[in-house]
Amino acid sequence: MEALLSSTTLQLKPLHTPSSFSSLHSPFSSCSVLRLKGSRKTENYIQRSQFSTVLPLRVSASSQAAPVETSTSTSIPSEMKAWTYTDYGSADVLKFESNVSVPEIREDQVLIKVVAAALNPVDFKRRLGKFKATDSPLPTVPGYDVAGVVVKVGSEVKGVKVGDEVYGDIHEKALDGPKQFGSLAEFTAVEEKLVALKPKNLSFAEAASLPLAIETAYEGLEKAGFSAGKSILVLGGAGGVGSLVIQIAKHVFGASKVAATSSTGKLELLKSLGADLAIDYTKDNFEDLPEKFDVVYDTVGQGEKAVKAVKEGGSVVVLTGAVTPPGFRFVVTSNGEMLKKLNPYLESGKVKPVIDPKGPFPFDKVVEAFSYLETGRAAGKVVIHPIP
Repeated sequence: MEALLSSTTLQLKPLHTPSSFSSLHSPFSSCSVLRLKGSRKTENYIQRSQFSTVLPLRVSASSQAAPVETSTSTSIPSEMKAWTYTDYGSADVLKFESNVSVPEIREDQVLIKVVAAALNPVDFKRRLGKFKATDSPLPTVPGYDVAGVVVKVGSEVKGVKVGDEVYGDIHEKALDGPKQFGSLAEFTAVEEKLVALKPKNLSFAEAASLPLAIETAYEGLEKAGFSAGKSILVLGGAGGVGSLVIQIAKHVFGASKVAATSSTGKLELLKSLGADLAIDYTKDNFEDLPEKFDVVYDTVGQGEKAVKAVKEGGSVVVLTGAVTPPGFRFVVTSNGEMLKKLNPYLESGKVKPVIDPKGPFPFDKVVEAFSYLETGRAAGKVVIHPIP
């Protein structure tokens, strides 16, 4: 997401990995926009299909430990369908593979049968090679956000069991050595500490839309020292992060006033999310408003203007672009405990997921989903569902 443009000089030595998945390629055959769905039955998540017995090329993960004893209640295949890329570049480098090895889990991890995933700006910026210095070795299965069902648990896992419906951001550090096995696959492995039980009232698609964005929204407000009675201006209020900053500032932190910017067609969405003042950035310059705010949360890279809208002694959270004091750069750290803390607000309906109306995109339309996300026009999150 926008939160994740900052760079670092840490160098990671790549493992020896194959340069291509070519032997595995197989064509895939088989306003206001607030998409809120009611309760529903659990999707049927285990697909009964035939898997190739040919041993596939395995993506080697630098953090991968030897297999451990685990608990599982269902037969897990050795291979899976997944999207991969072996070189950095545009969405065209993405390839669908039908026989990628199912990742092994460490003793502190769970294996999730993925039902839905979501895309974030960090996904395509990583794919473009913007974080090469600290990225894991290629090839990569992309994807941060996941919602699905636990099918296997490591020996040290205590709080999650097989059959649990969970969601989370599977990469603890978004830029510093993210996993090679992401969530755009039938299965993904993740540390227990990074996931939480899925809110009962949300579908898998809705849950998948939340983790990285809601953690960024909440943690950014915490780092800005936001608290009850303070005012906030959200730049990019209709985006994946911004739409959640509005709601969390209002309903979790108790903001006295929430203002947000968007284009003309998304003003009603801002109001539906709880914005007291919806600003059309195509017509008005927010930095020229006489009113100033305790916190400005900049999700779109307007740092120089943002500091003109903050009160003396206030804070400016900067997710992308140049940082101008008193602004500060912020990159989220994934944390399942944060999701657990926010679950009651999600289950009560005070905080709602926002899914772009063009989605969810099916699993065979991942390239199209990325291309759409990269236009910068999405309202809320771009979700991939169902994942077979």
